Amino acid sequence: MNYLTWLMRAARWARHPPSPGRVRLVLGVIAVCLLLVGVELFLGWPDWLTVGGARPPMPRF
Repeated sequence: MNYLTWLMRAARWARHPPSPGRVRLVLGVIAVCLLLVGVELFLGWPDWLTVGGARPPMPRF
C-alpha cells in the first residue's frame, strides 16, 4: 500500500471536509449495511433469497 497517498488524501480531507450531505450519505449506507448484517445474524438468511442448487450435468451422447 502507498501510505503517502493515504496521508495526502487525509490532509486534503482535513483542509476541505466533505459536505454534510455527503457525510449523511456515507453514514446512511453504513447504517443500511449494518442493519442487513444484524438481520442476517439474528434472524438468519431467508430461504427465498437462497439460490437453488446447481442443475445436474447434461448427459453426453
